[in-house]
Amino acid sequence: MGIEIERKFLLCDESWRPSGDGVLYRQGYLSVDAGRSVRIRIAGERSTLTIKGKSRGMTRHEFEYEIPRRDAIHMLDRLCLKPLIEKKRYRIEVAGLCWEVDEFFGVNAGLVLAEVELEHPDQEIPLPAWIGEEVTDDPRYYNASLVKQPFSTW
Repeated sequence: MGIEIERKFLLCDESWRPSGDGVLYRQGYLSVDAGRSVRIRIAGERSTLTIKGKSRGMTRHEFEYEIPRRDAIHMLDRLCLKPLIEKKRYRIEVAGLCWEVDEFFGVNAGLVLAEVELEHPDQEIPLPAWIGEEVTDDPRYYNASLVKQPFSTW
């Protein structure tokens, strides 16, 4: 059984921005309710189906499976709730941890979030200088929530 443990933060400045390119993501949701979400994602050349359970603080169950690209495109275009999530993800190594910074586009343009996955909930992490307010417990910042209430409507 997969468990995801992550913390999520806003950014306080642009000093995080790497010189290299990130990976384009296009994702949508087949289901978004209080107890679970079912996501279809195309990230670069990889296409996945992901099932996530209800968040309990910074932890939740997560299961991810590769699927054929043509199936992912079909589901994103015809079955997923709209709007789709469009973003570019940058991976930044800091003090042995991989930070994922998502820069959103479309109806969520202007939103930039950083996430870090942890091995256990009590794990101490050094925060990079570009990290701002923690929003781990604010459901508005969940990607599944951004489908129902995009950042541009806040």
